[in-house]
Amino acid sequence: MPTNKNFICALVLWLSLSAVGTVSAQSAEPAPAVTLDQAVLKVRQETGGTVLSAEPRRIGRRLEYRIKVLTPAGHVKVMAVSSEASKNPASSQSTKNPPARRAGSKEKH
Repeated sequence: MPTNKNFICALVLWLSLSAVGTVSAQSAEPAPAVTLDQAVLKVRQETGGTVLSAEPRRIGRRLEYRIKVLTPAGHVKVMAVSSEASKNPASSQSTKNPPARRAGSKEKH
């Protein structure tokens, strides 16, 4: 009877693994319409600058890419690009360390 017992154990193990595989396949998220590489390329083309860092960020159920770029003018910009193709025409951006109005001059009081 050890043969039937081994067969039953193998069958139970196979069914368990099949059920886990089915559940994980159903809960897997679809691939984003825009990849991180595509978002980096887009920002590089828009700004003409050098990308300093790029990372994906989850905001609730939404995925966006946060890309920090050094512009040719020497400014650092942080741009957010959505992973959804329909939301990319208007990528938001913020400027960190904006230049002074009269850079290089010091006011004395």
